[in-house]
Amino acid sequence: MHANSLERIVPDQIQETGTTGQQALALHLDRYRFAATQITGGRILDIACGVGYGTSLLFDSASECHYALGVDTDQEAITYARSRYQKQGMVFELSDAMTFTSQEFFDSIITLETIEHLPDPQGFLKHLTSLLRPGGKLIASVPTTPTVDANPYHLHDFTEQSFRQMADHFPLKEIASYRQVQTFNPVAVLTRSESRLADLRPNLLSYYVHHPSALIQRLWSTVRYGFSIHYLTLAFQYEP
Repeated sequence: MHANSLERIVPDQIQETGTTGQQALALHLDRYRFAATQITGGRILDIACGVGYGTSLLFDSASECHYALGVDTDQEAITYARSRYQKQGMVFELSDAMTFTSQEFFDSIITLETIEHLPDPQGFLKHLTSLLRPGGKLIASVPTTPTVDANPYHLHDFTEQSFRQMADHFPLKEIASYRQVQTFNPVAVLTRSESRLADLRPNLLSYYVHHPSALIQRLWSTVRYGFSIHYLTLAFQYEP
């Protein structure tokens, strides 16, 4: 687990106030707070939970929750979560998001900023619905402006339309949505002046040469939205 990684937020260790520091943490916490207002029932699964701060927020905030399970594939993150956040009724487990199984269904499943990392996003949604009880809630979020060009950990770009179209393949009824905008300083990005920007894709110009469509997407996004990243969190009810 690397606290300065672009893909790992450890609230107790974030000191910078910039885009990837306290601002990024605030966005993540707001997503979890939104999720907490949407879920009901006793059993909650937070898949790709990281170091567990969001799982803890859900457990403390969601109505009627008596069991919360946080799952992540990073052993150091799970070890940290167990030492920092675990308490009675809350458990953290080491497992891969695509292969995690449970003997009992969950009332609510939360997966935030996960889908864009996985080779098979649609297969992942299918897997999550198999873990939900009928009438259960699924809350998921993705960036809806381009990120793959700059973030080497992201495998897919989404728009609001493509995210919703992917969910249309499953008996998921959208019940709520939450949009967020994260502005960034292009100079800080180019100079990597924030410690958590060190993970950005190296040789970005070379990447654009070999992926000209990515450059077109970036230019179009900048013209339309300026220097910002947009996110969409959707809450669904599972109606098989």
